[in-house]
Amino acid sequence: MKKEKKEESFLKQPYYEGGDSALKEFITKNLVYPKQAMEHNIEGSIPMTYDINYKGEVADVRLMHHLGFGCDEEAVRLVKLLHFTVPKLPRNLRVIFHKKLTIHFRLPKHPEKALESQGYNISYIQKPIQKKMENTPVPSVYTYTINYDN
Repeated sequence: MKKEKKEESFLKQPYYEGGDSALKEFITKNLVYPKQAMEHNIEGSIPMTYDINYKGEVADVRLMHHLGFGCDEEAVRLVKLLHFTVPKLPRNLRVIFHKKLTIHFRLPKHPEKALESQGYNISYIQKPIQKKMENTPVPSVYTYTINYDN
């Protein structure tokens, strides 16, 4: 008679849907480099610990190292966006899991392009109007600039 195999762990750890590669992709896609950090050429890493509740939501974030210039707030915002899948726990236990993560802030290769304000430039050029006394056309040009902040 074969011996039953015991499970390796009584409590199964929560996991990010898609694995570590999907987690890294989510972070790089949603990371917004703070303008103040970019203006001061700030680069670095922020190690942190965070808690995951029984629903898979990030409940608490604690920074182990501060970088400043808006990077700390951006790292906390980004981690709070994460949602994990928590396997069913025995007897409906409500367990809080602790995880570690490091978020790296690296300056873009072309920071002058990243600092430009995002927006649209719209130009409206009306056809030249002929003056009755002179035969020189007078162009009418209207330029509008719409800037928006994320």
